[in-house]
Amino acid sequence: MSTVVIQRPRPDAPAPRPEDEPIVKNVFFWPDIDPADVRDVMRIEGTITAPRLRLAIKSAIAEVNAELFTFRRDQMADGYQRLEDVPGEQLDGESVRVSEYHNAVSAMTMATLSEQYRSFDTTATGGRKADVVEASIGELWRNARNAISNVAERSHCIIGLL
Repeated sequence: MSTVVIQRPRPDAPAPRPEDEPIVKNVFFWPDIDPADVRDVMRIEGTITAPRLRLAIKSAIAEVNAELFTFRRDQMADGYQRLEDVPGEQLDGESVRVSEYHNAVSAMTMATLSEQYRSFDTTATGGRKADVVEASIGELWRNARNAISNVAERSHCIIGLL
């Protein structure tokens, strides 16, 4: 007599990463965004579906592009057709501005997904995870704002009168 043991899949195990996620095409001035890069950099689990990630990336791109509209207009008036063409320092063969643009989009994407996290899982375990994630949401938004400021070479400080 033979015995076969088949283990149940763990419900909390991350789903496999979606393959062949197409690159998100950006407007002519800004670089395109590869969802696989965003997944890797921000350590996004495979439980976030490709369509959900793509929507969050598109939302982040739209927000970052809107915040950098004046910068883009000024650079184009100076004759630069793409962000890569704008003079600036290079690190590892890439423009620092391009790197910061990717950082801004990635951080904003992760912040958006993290804010939605509680609606994915309302069990006790999900609630504890949401509490941990909530602490980092503010940091993600701050990182996105700092990266946007770095692209435009603006100060990180926002000062207002109360």
